[in-house]
Amino acid sequence: MRETQIVDRIRRLAAAPRGNRRIVQAIGDDCAILRPDPKEDFLFTSDFALEGRHFTLDTHTAADVGHKALARSLSDLAAMGAEPVFCLVSLAVPAQLAGGWVQRFYRGLLRLAARYGISLAGGDLASFEKVIVDVMCCGRTGRGKAILRSGAKPGDRIYTTGELGGSVHGLNTRQGRGWRRHLRPEPRIEAGIALRRLGISACMDISDGLALDLHRMCLESKVGAVIDSDLPVAPGASLEEALHGGEDYELLFTASPRIELPGKIGRLPISSIGLITTGHPGRILFQGRPLKPKGFEHFS
Repeated sequence: MRETQIVDRIRRLAAAPRGNRRIVQAIGDDCAILRPDPKEDFLFTSDFALEGRHFTLDTHTAADVGHKALARSLSDLAAMGAEPVFCLVSLAVPAQLAGGWVQRFYRGLLRLAARYGISLAGGDLASFEKVIVDVMCCGRTGRGKAILRSGAKPGDRIYTTGELGGSVHGLNTRQGRGWRRHLRPEPRIEAGIALRRLGISACMDISDGLALDLHRMCLESKVGAVIDSDLPVAPGASLEEALHGGEDYELLFTASPRIELPGKIGRLPISSIGLITTGHPGRILFQGRPLKPKGFEHFS
């Protein structure tokens, strides 16, 4: 059973009770949305960083792991145009790492947190045979202003920020800018907030590969897509790495052709790569052929 099928089953099981109007968006997007205030929405997301899956102790310093663990959750907030507020961190480590390693982990995490004004508000600490990190982040937007995956419409153009394939290329080569990017990914918080203000139609972060994540967006929006332009492939990376490599943490978004987008958001270039279409939900054409939604997927 694939990850997407498991998530669909959990979504049906965990449907919000009728009358619970404070939860306005649940399973299916990058964040859940809570509306405790009539003028503001709070967004919550949680992400694991697992030893042997997302990092190894041989290749990543404790500070790298702390940075990356927080960056993964912050990227979800960026995908929905949210301003970060606070985080909770649950950390399990082997007993021999309980001293200096843990301190260096939190230093790396808190350096990134300080850049975005996000507070570490609590969490948990435990002993385990491998390092397991779970970071929950809370962000906020104005009421109904969060960008969802489900807003793409036929005729919208498809865009990405930055370059694609650099992180997996770095992982494969263990050198250069791509390796540094893999060790310490950068969440696109400022870009997400700017795109929300521009009124784009849908957005998500590219964490599991462009092909798979665009497929997921199209499923949520019940549309298809055509990639009809060159991709912004990172220097040294291959087209295969740009299409299917994970952990770029760039933003994938759609916008009506009526919206005039700048060439850059801050220092990040924006690339138009395709078009949202009608047809079978989730179907993507690339170079005239169906593009398989390959990428990293748990349980596949």
